[in-house]
Amino acid sequence: MKAFLNWSGGKDAALCLHTLSGTGPRIDALVTTISNGRVSMHGVRKELIEKQAASIGVPVRFIELPDAPGMETYEHAIHEMNLQLKEEGFTHAVSGDIFLDDLKQYRETLYGKDGLSTLFPLWKAEPKELLDVFFEEGFKAIIVAVNGSHLPASCSGEMLDPVFINALPPGVDLCGENGEYHSFVFDGPVFTNPISFTKGATISKTYPFPGGEEKSGFKKAEKELTFYFTELLDEHFTFV
Repeated sequence: MKAFLNWSGGKDAALCLHTLSGTGPRIDALVTTISNGRVSMHGVRKELIEKQAASIGVPVRFIELPDAPGMETYEHAIHEMNLQLKEEGFTHAVSGDIFLDDLKQYRETLYGKDGLSTLFPLWKAEPKELLDVFFEEGFKAIIVAVNGSHLPASCSGEMLDPVFINALPPGVDLCGENGEYHSFVFDGPVFTNPISFTKGATISKTYPFPGGEEKSGFKKAEKELTFYFTELLDEHFTFV
């Protein structure tokens, strides 16, 4: 068994890696999807993902996508990376999904087409229990993006800690599994050294509502979606 981990740089990916540590399978590569030098999901710079990978001691592979790629473009890019990894002996794709059945099934089909098996180490875990482990094990993370339908702009750029979690409004998943928020992990047991950076400005971006259909974490009546992103720069920053 040779496995790679779908790596966003956030808490679920870090918990996945930590969960597998010592129990297997060993993660021999991280795979991150980027667009214009930033993680497609939440805009963290590629350089910071590279710093994470260096601190973890596992190489990172980047899947580069254009802005707002269609599903065909996305799946073709995944397929090309899968073929490269299979040639190197990889057999399993690991993901940090917790309870979204449709996403799990999608990944199983997507990787299964290329003959790769899938593993979900956090599947069906209780969000509160996952966060308790995250904090108890000494992980540190910052919120880098929030869905404005669920959280105000002021939440982006905050530390991911018990104070933040306890202040989440009703209906928001504690782990942000529905896309309510995204995080960047900069310290913890999977790293040999903390990841230094500077916190920059928070900006907003508005996107058309996808297909007008009800999606996980989105209100059906919305015509567009607004997200707030906090810039992280590759410089030293000390949290108080």
